[in-house]
Amino acid sequence: MSRPEFTNSVQVQYLPDQSQPPDGPFAYAYTVTIRNTGDIAAQLIGRHWIITDANGSLEEVRGLAVVGHQPLLQPGESFEYTSWTRIPTPHGTMHGRFFCMTADAHPFEAVVETFVLAQPKSLH
Repeated sequence: MSRPEFTNSVQVQYLPDQSQPPDGPFAYAYTVTIRNTGDIAAQLIGRHWIITDANGSLEEVRGLAVVGHQPLLQPGESFEYTSWTRIPTPHGTMHGRFFCMTADAHPFEAVVETFVLAQPKSLH
């Protein structure tokens, strides 16, 4: 039986030119690498992000595609994209999931574990 699976990794970069310290907002770019580690071709269809600032306020972002793309990944292939977000506090977190579909039309989700939005060396 075919096994669908996407894994991912995230790198975050503070964007000082798009931020307004000390009162905010604070901008962060995040680069996500998505890899098809399953044994069947699958397509990324949409995403759901939960962004939490340091005060515990949540923002949810849902939509089709990632930066305008719905990549179809063969086993072993990867796709990388960069996007960005703004939060009102100097640090926060993001986590979410990608909604995916196998080539034979079976839906599955790929979880993105929590990652930190913070300026370099700002958290101890």
